[in-house]
Amino acid sequence: MKLKVTVNGVAYDIEVEVDENEKPQLGAIVIGGSGVSARQTASVPASVVNGVTAPLSGSVSKILVAEGDEIKAGQVLVVLEAMKMETEITAPADGKVKALLVTQGESVQGGQALVEFE
Repeated sequence: MKLKVTVNGVAYDIEVEVDENEKPQLGAIVIGGSGVSARQTASVPASVVNGVTAPLSGSVSKILVAEGDEIKAGQVLVVLEAMKMETEITAPADGKVKALLVTQGESVQGGQALVEFE
């Protein structure tokens, strides 16, 4: 399976081997996790098993999906702004948006959950 991962605004294409007999489950994605405190991690709802998190602290400038939307791998879900730079947060896999955990204009911390998938 090929995935596209964006880190600090730089897109990377990666290949992942998936056992065809198992349905892959996407765990919480934490990029740059060294800046996340145990308190911040504990504040992530236990129900967030599949989703994306903020790779850095900033503010939510755009939310490009809604709850219930079908999404494709690589699709931009949320745009964060930090120090006048925009970072696109993309879907790691095809799926469906279960919940938006942030609102436009909200300040977020690195590692904070943004979008939950079904």
